[in-house]
Parts: sequence; C-alpha cells; structure tokens
Amino acid sequence: MQVKLPEQQDQAAAVDEAAAEGAAQSQPAEELINLNIDLEPILPDLLIPAWAFLQDYPLLLVVLMFGVGYVVGKVIQWILHTTLKHAAQRTKSTLDDKLIDYLTAPVVQTMVILALVAAEKSFDFGESVDRFLIRTLFTLLLFLWGRAWFRAITLAINSLAKEDDGKLQLFQPRTRPLFEIGVKLFLFGILMWLFMLLWNIDGTAWLASAGVIGIAVGFAAQDTLANLISGVSIIADAPYKIGDYIILDTGERGVVTEVGMRSTRLLTRDDVEISIPNAVMGNAKITNESGGPAVEHRIRVPVGVAYGTLPEKVIEVLEGVARDSDMILSLPAPRARMRGFGASSVDFELLGWIRYPEQRGLATHQVLMEIDRRFREEEITIPFPQQDVYIRSLPGGEELPPPEEA
Repeated sequence: MQVKLPEQQDQAAAVDEAAAEGAAQSQPAEELINLNIDLEPILPDLLIPAWAFLQDYPLLLVVLMFGVGYVVGKVIQWILHTTLKHAAQRTKSTLDDKLIDYLTAPVVQTMVILALVAAEKSFDFGESVDRFLIRTLFTLLLFLWGRAWFRAITLAINSLAKEDDGKLQLFQPRTRPLFEIGVKLFLFGILMWLFMLLWNIDGTAWLASAGVIGIAVGFAAQDTLANLISGVSIIADAPYKIGDYIILDTGERGVVTEVGMRSTRLLTRDDVEISIPNAVMGNAKITNESGGPAVEHRIRVPVGVAYGTLPEKVIEVLEGVARDSDMILSLPAPRARMRGFGASSVDFELLGWIRYPEQRGLATHQVLMEIDRRFREEEITIPFPQQDVYIRSLPGGEELPPPEEA
C-alpha cells in the first residue's frame, strides 16, 4: 500500500485545480442570445431526405436557400404591403403610405439572411467560425432594420411638424430637432444594446466606465456641449422660430431658416446664409420683428414740409399715398401724424403696416417715391436747411458796406 506524503497531496491538489481551470477556460462562454437556427425539426417528413442530401453539397444548399428566402420574403412583403396599404386608404394623409414602404422594405433581406444562417451549418467550419459568420449576418440584419426605422422616424416627425390643423401642438417646427434627436438617440441606444447582446459583450464594464468617459468628453468638447445645451434652451424657450425676421445686437439680421441643436441659420437680404452657434444666440440680445400677436411689421416714414403748408393737406396726401400702395396693408389702417417743429420744416411721420419685415426696404422706397410725386402735384415744398453768409472784410483789408446798404 502506497501512502502519499502531505507535500505530494498538495501537489496533486494543485494539478487537479489547474486542470479544472483549464477545462473551464476551454468551454465557450454562455451565449446571451441563442443564434442557432435548425430547420430539420420543423421540416415535413417528405423534405427531410432532401435536406439530408443537400447537406453534402453546401454551395448548392446556399444557392437554394437564398432563392427560397428571397421568394418567401417577397411573398410576405407583398402580403404585409397589400394589407397595410388597404388599411391606410381610410386616411387622407400620405404619411402612413410612406411609412409602410420604409418598414416593409427589409422583410426580403430578413428572410434571405435567416435562410443563409440556416444553410451555414452545412459547411462545418467549426464552432468559432460559425459563430462569427452568424453574428455577422445578424449584425447586417440589425443594420438594415435600424436604417429603416431611422428613415421612418425622420419622415414621421417632419410630417407631424408640418401639420397646420393645430391638433398636434407638441410637434411644431421649432420642436422638431429636439424630438428627432431624442428619438434617434433612444433608438440608437436600443440598437447598441442588441449589438452587444449579439456579440456576447457584457455591458456592465462599459456602463461603469461611462462616467469617466463622460468627464473626459465634457472637458474636450466644452463648446460643442454648450451649443447643444443652448440649442435645447432655444427650442424650449422659443425666442424665435423658423420664418421669423430677427436682428442680433452684433448687427446680423435675416430670416431664420433652420434651428438646429448646434447652430441657428439666418438668410440675409443678400441671400447669404449665416450659421451662428447656439451658445452665441443664447447670450445675445435678439430683436424678433416677427414676434408678437401678429406677423405684420410697421414702418415709419418721416417727412418734413415747409412752414406755411396746411397740416390737414399734408396728412391727407400722406394717408392717400399709403392707401394706394400695394405693400401697405389696409388693416391696421395707415395714418399720418404731426411730430413737431423743426429748424427749417414742420415734421410729419407716416405709419403703415407691411406683411413681412423683410419687405421694409422695398416698401419704404415705393412710399417715398410716391410721396415725392404727390407733393409735386400738390405743390407742397420739402424744405432743406439754408444759411446766409455775410463777409465783413476782404483779405486786403478793404471793408465792405453793411448788408442793408449793399
């Protein structure tokens, strides 16, 4: 009988423990998602011999499965498309028709990929290669469905933001970027979570390091984050919206064409588009000439006439010019006011409303041209400053007589 010494027992225990660890490491990690697709259990008994025969010819099986997947996908796509289109005919909007086109497009690719995954087992590449190929095919499938959902979300939000019936106050043009980016970030998070499950990646470690990464990104992208936060504030506070004519305290002015999460775009009267960071817009003093209860904008045209002219006559002529102008609105009614006595003229001001603030320059030009024409017809003088210069002596010392004796 052989008796083991304590040292030998310790060595044997260490060897057994190392062997157990090696066996555990050699076993594959537990899959988070079962990617095995086996068609044999669900095949009819008549097709099992043909399936077993095709296992010996992998390339032929792949070609046949590709064709079968394509045909089945087309049939399913046609059934879904026809059924949903029939249901969408009850609505007047074309939004549901476009959404059906987007969301039924990946059906054919889905059936083809599932068929290829089922046929891939016949190649006997090995377990690691099989997993890699299957995960790659499912990643492609995830990309196709993600792209379809991104396009559908963009279309839906843009269409809802253009509704004019007032029923969907939540989806307005000014809030569209906020909703679009928020929904897309949520969808992107779901796709990333599915991608990590697909490739058997534990997301706990990524979440734990997200805080450190967030701090580093915050320091590296301070300006970008400031623009994003200011963009959210602008969209929520709504100091202006798309189509408003605004003037900044730095002198830029124009029509707002886009309110994004990073910048705001203005189209000037010179048809030049200016992109201003939202951080600058958030700290700037903004004059919104399209704001208030009405979109209309009032213009003021100052006019001076010579002393001795009847004020009633001047007011009648000015208001007649405004009423005859195509660019001056009849409601609110234009009016003329006497503002004061100047150094060489009696000062009046014509007040009128125009449809859009950007028409101010053209409207003022037309009104001034018509005022000049009407004043000439009515023989109303527009004075200008005059000064009399009296010369007391010439350079040679010769004195001149007083002005009254000259």
